[in-house]
Amino acid sequence: WILGGDRVADGVEAVWNAMAAGITAGDGGRHLKTYHPQGGRSSSDWFHEAEWLDFNMLQSGHSALNLPNYERVARDYARLPVKPCLDGEPRYEDHPVNWKPENGWFDDFQVRQAAYWALFAEAFGHTYGCHDIWQMYAPGRTPISSARNNWYDVLDLPGAWDMMHVRNLMESRPFLSRVPDQALIFQGQAAGSAHVQATRGDGYAFVYIPTGRTIEVRPAIITRKQVKAWWFDPRTGKAQEIGTFDNGLRLFDPPGHMGWANDWVLVLDDASRGFAPPGQVK
Repeated sequence: WILGGDRVADGVEAVWNAMAAGITAGDGGRHLKTYHPQGGRSSSDWFHEAEWLDFNMLQSGHSALNLPNYERVARDYARLPVKPCLDGEPRYEDHPVNWKPENGWFDDFQVRQAAYWALFAEAFGHTYGCHDIWQMYAPGRTPISSARNNWYDVLDLPGAWDMMHVRNLMESRPFLSRVPDQALIFQGQAAGSAHVQATRGDGYAFVYIPTGRTIEVRPAIITRKQVKAWWFDPRTGKAQEIGTFDNGLRLFDPPGHMGWANDWVLVLDDASRGFAPPGQVK
């Protein structure tokens, strides 16, 4: 169950709490429940300590390019009592930036960036959205917020397929042991669209590099043994081996140019674990 609305006005949290109690009584508590907030907010702003709230949902929204949803995920992840969290409404593919076509449109890079930033900050899931599909825009219908394509023409936008690649990457390693760890990044961190986000698990680490910049990492955080490194392409789901190295500080330079939308995931494995190539799910 997802409760939701544009906003929770001061003093009316009790209404939503009562609604959640009614749902729990009606379904015997068999379903998970959360709250879908307005843009830039999280369910944790009002309901984190409520017993009915099983996981937090934030909406990073559609108001600007490069919205740092990893910051909000990190805040929710650090709250007590511990509850899972996810970005339930990030920037949608083919949505006008800040609802204004003159600002441009969110594309597959922005969709990938939102997903990898949130997941590597320790979101337990992610939502993909397409602006034309959610409203089922088609001839004869009035477009909402400047929808520009028929829903049946955009079912295969590249950002939708990119969600398959990120899922395969996550499932190709022991994902239940994963935690966020920015300490993996020794040098090369940046602001804005170039923000680098890192996570590690049992015998491996993933580092998302949105703009192809060179970074220096600390492989010793994941193993005392040798490290096997890979580049994972979030556009194609394919991996290419870089090599096997000692676990000292090391520079990694992503393929291609340094700049907008040349995003890559650096995968570091404990070489002794013998993991399959990243993204290859058994």
